[in-house]
Amino acid sequence: MRYLALMSYDGTNYHGYQIQPDQRTIQQEVEAVLKRMHKGQTIKIVASGRTDAGVHALGQAFHFDSDLDIPEIRWVRALNAQLPEDIVVLSVIGVSGDFHARFDVAEKWYDYHIYNSAIADPFKRHYSAHVSHPLNIGAMQKACEYLVGTHDFTAFCATNSNVTDSKVRTIYQATCKKTADNMIVFSVSGNGFLYNMVRIIVGTLIDIGYGRKSPTVIKEALVTLDRNTLGKTAPAKGLYLKKVVYNKN
Repeated sequence: MRYLALMSYDGTNYHGYQIQPDQRTIQQEVEAVLKRMHKGQTIKIVASGRTDAGVHALGQAFHFDSDLDIPEIRWVRALNAQLPEDIVVLSVIGVSGDFHARFDVAEKWYDYHIYNSAIADPFKRHYSAHVSHPLNIGAMQKACEYLVGTHDFTAFCATNSNVTDSKVRTIYQATCKKTADNMIVFSVSGNGFLYNMVRIIVGTLIDIGYGRKSPTVIKEALVTLDRNTLGKTAPAKGLYLKKVVYNKN
């Protein structure tokens, strides 16, 4: 039986999602619990995508196969009883045997949190990037408008990316909004994202908010494909994988 699970996690204490030698990861923790539940049998999980060290998830999805006859709600209870407190399984549902958590993704949503205040907040230090200088939200939102649509996002991909095929992606929505507690939330949805793409966008938006760059730098980079014209990669700690939408389940 194949199952689709939804989970939320605080990425602060993990070296990203994917298993790595001698590093603590989200995948490692989940698979260790599944192995215990299956009496030592290795059960691999396949996620919608990887998240880097320090990145959080509100709605990461993964699939796994199991021959255990357990009701869906009991899967949730059993997994959460053994997982660390900073990883929580929200739901587990049965899906068809050909479902794939990565390849069947239709849309992904990410949020990035910027704490825009003269004084840092120690309770937000792991969950947002602190920017002390006031940022121009209007200019940042104008820049967001250039992201929407189907474009070649080569300029917004980390130089050490192993992506060798097309870097064309479609962005459905991109917005910047400021909340009452001085948090600026950049929200973006698309059919896929390149390595560090959201963090490069945010680093550029911060420069635009400062007035260091024009909003049109986004539009120009989509034509020139020049990474050097954009801002620095924003810190991982402000990034959240918010939601994954599937074609089928």
